[in-house]
Amino acid sequence: MKLSRRSLLATTAAAAASGAVAAPAQAAPGGNRPLRTGFERLDAEGYASLRGQRVGIVTNPTGVTRDVRHIVDVMHADRRVNLVAVFGPEHGFRGTAQAGGSEGRYDDPATGLPVYDTYLKSGQPLADVFTASGVDTVVFDIQDAGARFYTYIWTLYDCMEAAALAGKRFVVLDRPNPVTGREALGPVLHEEFATFVGRRPIAQAHGMTVAELARLFNGEFLTRPVPLETVLMTGWRRSDFYDASGLPWVPPSPNMPTPETALVYSGTCLFEGTNLSEGRGTTRPFELLGAAGVDGRWAAAANALRLPGVHFREAYFTPTFSKFQDTTVGGVQIHVHNRDAFDPVRTGIALLVTAKRVWSGFAWRSDNWIDKLTGSTQVRTMIDAGADTDEVVAAWRQELAAFRKTRKEYLLYR
Repeated sequence: MKLSRRSLLATTAAAAASGAVAAPAQAAPGGNRPLRTGFERLDAEGYASLRGQRVGIVTNPTGVTRDVRHIVDVMHADRRVNLVAVFGPEHGFRGTAQAGGSEGRYDDPATGLPVYDTYLKSGQPLADVFTASGVDTVVFDIQDAGARFYTYIWTLYDCMEAAALAGKRFVVLDRPNPVTGREALGPVLHEEFATFVGRRPIAQAHGMTVAELARLFNGEFLTRPVPLETVLMTGWRRSDFYDASGLPWVPPSPNMPTPETALVYSGTCLFEGTNLSEGRGTTRPFELLGAAGVDGRWAAAANALRLPGVHFREAYFTPTFSKFQDTTVGGVQIHVHNRDAFDPVRTGIALLVTAKRVWSGFAWRSDNWIDKLTGSTQVRTMIDAGADTDEVVAAWRQELAAFRKTRKEYLLYR
């Protein structure tokens, strides 16, 4: 495996931090089944890599064992590890906050541990949080959903950057990408559109695990690489969907209730950038899409495209919150019948194109949030100009090919 200069620096730094001699790249864990997460391997090894360290962990409700005990509770009760702080992302450590919210600074009632808020903090302010907490090592363990605009991977990025500024060691405990790691899909973020829903130029559906992303961030994007260690899974294959893992699904955020939500999310989250409901306030967020005035013509137009792996059903629903709260709207429900053939990003673009063509009320959000989600003005301006799905998808082909080439250097599993 070829390593970039930054990746080599990161590997060397990790070796220096642990006192070990590191190989140029970590070997793939192989095909042993059943799956064991990074935390399960860390626990089985007696937390040896954390010995003698004051440890803080960045996590949320998804940081659980397979018998659904939270890893903070498990580690706090184990004398082999000195856990002294917890860091909560968007939605909070215990998951009490909705989208765009967090829990703030408090002491966890269950463990007495101080919980620090990382949400919307980055750079030196976040480094100051790590310094104030007194930790030596920052551990990260959060279940991702596989999409660039799902904010936990940018919490990972921000925490890595802050840990480097604060002189802290960083350890990532890996978990599966729930929608497989087979391929990267969709447009690549343009740097001038960087926000918390996309800090750096990666594809809309990145097809990587958090440990692989951490290596990519360290090798390609961080000005100062952090001393990084990754605890890999065993038994995970790139073609595996989440149900192959044998792990319980804990919603990583309030509107990600099932792995099926994650399957469509990297495409249908684009409707956050429109005046249509993306299904928040229903039992099927991101699978139900619609607006007041939409009728069966949308489902018919989408089905006429014969997109692989998916059917569209004319649907009517009444969101209990968010867009169209307490208003009955019309639209579509997405039914994926062949997830191996399904392309969520292409499907999301096709739904935008057909919605605009069949519904005269279609509009982008006035702040052009769609540009932040797609990573440039390209998708919005092409659809406005009358481009079809194939034309929009073809427009990002070169940038996606370049990202796929870079991505290969950082993959850890077959």
